[in-house]
Amino acid sequence: MGAGSVRARYLVYFQYLGTDFNGVAAVRGAQHAIGVQNYLEEAAERLNSVVPVKFTISSRTDAGVHALSNAAHLDVQRRSGRPPFSPEVLTQALNTHLRHPAIRVLQAFRVPSHFHARHAATSRTYLYRLATGCHRPDQLPVFERNRCWALRADCLDVAAMREAAQHLLGTHDFRAFQSAGSPATSPVRTLRRASVSPDPASSPFVLPEESRRLRFWSLEFESQSFLYRQVLPLCALRVHSTEVTRDPTRSKVRAAVAH
Repeated sequence: MGAGSVRARYLVYFQYLGTDFNGVAAVRGAQHAIGVQNYLEEAAERLNSVVPVKFTISSRTDAGVHALSNAAHLDVQRRSGRPPFSPEVLTQALNTHLRHPAIRVLQAFRVPSHFHARHAATSRTYLYRLATGCHRPDQLPVFERNRCWALRADCLDVAAMREAAQHLLGTHDFRAFQSAGSPATSPVRTLRRASVSPDPASSPFVLPEESRRLRFWSLEFESQSFLYRQVLPLCALRVHSTEVTRDPTRSKVRAAVAH
C-alpha cells in the first residue's frame, strides 16, 4: 500500500430482478451465463481503485431468483492523497456505472476492515410466491410469470402446510434438504420462521375477470443461515403437504428432518 493510500471497506445493500442472471454469484470464464456480481464488479472498475474491487456476497441466490435486499462488502483503495469515497458518493457511482437496469444499489456504509458481510449476517429471509388456479401455464398473466410459482391446484390446504411447518421449526439436521456440493461443515441449522399466508389483495397485474380464479400466496422462511439450496426443497415439501393426507404428510416431514 502506497504512502497515504487508504483502503476503505464498505457494506452495500443492493436489489435485483434475477430473471436474466445465472444467480447472484459471479460466473468466471468464457461462459454465456452471467451473475449479478459480474455487473457489480464491472461497475466498480470505474472507481479506479488501486487494487481490483471484489464483492463478497452475504446471501447466495440461484438463477431466476430476485432479491429485495441482498448485501455485500467490498474494499476500495484510492490513489495516494485521495480521501475515501463517502458512502453516498459510492452508491451513486456504482448506480451510474451499472450496465444492467435490473440491478440497483440501495445504500452503502463504511465498516471496519475486519467486517465480513456473510459472517456478520444475523438473519436471512426467503419468500416464495405461489399462484393457485392455474390449470395451464398460459392462464398466468405475463406480468406474474417471473414472480411466482404457478400451481394447478385451486387452493392450498393452509392448515396442513402450517402443521408441516411445525416439524421444520427449530434446530435440526437438514442434510436431506441440501444440494450436493454444499461447503457447509455442519448440516445443522435453526429455522426461526416458516409461514404461509394469502396475499391480502389480488395482484394489480391480474384482470378483474381473472382475479376470481387466481389466488396468490406467500411462503416465508427465516434463519440466520441456510444450507446450499436448502430453501427450495423446504418450499416444495410444504406445497406437497397439501396434496396428501395428513398422516403421510406428518411422516414425510419427520423422516426428512433429523432431530
